[in-house]
Amino acid sequence: MVNQQTLQGNWNEIKGKLRSKWGQLTGDDLQATKGNVDELIGVIQRKTGEARGSIEKYLEQMTADGASYMEQASETVREYANQAATSLNDASKQAATSVRYGYEQAERSIRQNPGEAAAICFGVGMLAGVVLGLALRSR
Repeated sequence: MVNQQTLQGNWNEIKGKLRSKWGQLTGDDLQATKGNVDELIGVIQRKTGEARGSIEKYLEQMTADGASYMEQASETVREYANQAATSLNDASKQAATSVRYGYEQAERSIRQNPGEAAAICFGVGMLAGVVLGLALRSR
């Protein structure tokens, strides 16, 4: 038998399927049951003349299909999350390697030409000071 919680959890989807299968059902008929399984089965029986067993079987099949779709969706989300995590991990390793390589190159260049490196740093500092001074003065 379909349980109350499953029926209420998927109520909007189930209402549409019920109206599709049994066109005699109105939105008011379904709304009046408020997701109560026994009331729902009674309304369907009164409106359609369908046997209780076949209605229960249909409801069970419908809720089982919904659970199956949810499991498939969860698995798909998990797979995408794993792929994203792997891609992010690979990208961070590549970025770390690039930064490490650039740092090693800069360190090697400074060791080979310390005077030139000091002159460049001095020049960059002077240029930054002039730009900052002009920016503050214009305010």
